[in-house]
Amino acid sequence: MRKRSHRVRAVTALVAAAVLGAAGCDAVGGDSPGGPGGQARASRPSPTPSWDTTPDSVAAVGDSITRGFDACSVLSDCPRVSWATGDSPEVDSLAVRLLGRQRAATHSWNYAVTGARMADLPAQMARAAARRPQLVTVMAGANDACRDTTAAMTSVADFRARFEEALRTLRRSLPKAQVYVASVPNLKRLWSQGRTNALGKQIWKLGICPSMLGDADSFSAAATLRRDTVQNRVEAYNAVLKEVCAKDRYCRFDGNAVHDFRFGTAQLSHWDWFHPSTDGQARLAEIAYRTVTAKEPVS
Repeated sequence: MRKRSHRVRAVTALVAAAVLGAAGCDAVGGDSPGGPGGQARASRPSPTPSWDTTPDSVAAVGDSITRGFDACSVLSDCPRVSWATGDSPEVDSLAVRLLGRQRAATHSWNYAVTGARMADLPAQMARAAARRPQLVTVMAGANDACRDTTAAMTSVADFRARFEEALRTLRRSLPKAQVYVASVPNLKRLWSQGRTNALGKQIWKLGICPSMLGDADSFSAAATLRRDTVQNRVEAYNAVLKEVCAKDRYCRFDGNAVHDFRFGTAQLSHWDWFHPSTDGQARLAEIAYRTVTAKEPVS
């Protein structure tokens, strides 16, 4: 009996050791020590990065909207009312809301260019990265849809490739800089609002977004198809922005908040009735601030 008891205890100890050894491997992971050659290959998942809701510097890239085009005077930029970096108290830009007015004056930069398309974003991003900002804002895509004809619109594939290139450009020098991406506005809604103003329609004839705004009062089958084609392309662009941003650990898309915002006549430029007015810029700043400071990203 005593010998048998010793044998039972020995077997129990061996089983316990085996169980503990297996548990130890599971706790460390599949690449724990003990593989071929006895080499340790510890592999632990990287922790989820924390989004900083209080970045202390902001750089903006994009197009005429971020330049405040037509918000102050006809066919002119007005960066002081930019939703991203402007210093106008009427707007309270994202930079002012995040940094305070005094710090925003020295720690925010606007590299957006009126007329820019997504193909121009990589070069803008390189300039922005040189400032080493903690947050970069992106609003681009409207000009990719606003072409002379629908056939001239940027393809969805090219739009995606250039946006991905812009993010790679940033990541080469600033791997952890945060990025806020605004959706492309609903161009068809802007047409439906602006077409009620005679002056605005005259300005449109100077070449503002002809693919959407051309023959503004026509409801022919061809005109309707043209506008729907532009709108469908805008929605495809926004899907790209969402998908590409979701793959970047430090990128937040606005969840189509800009696209879904119902710009009224008070939010449209009283020069061209298409670009945001000062009030419209303030609404864009609110959307951006809400997205950047949210504890969780918009789904």
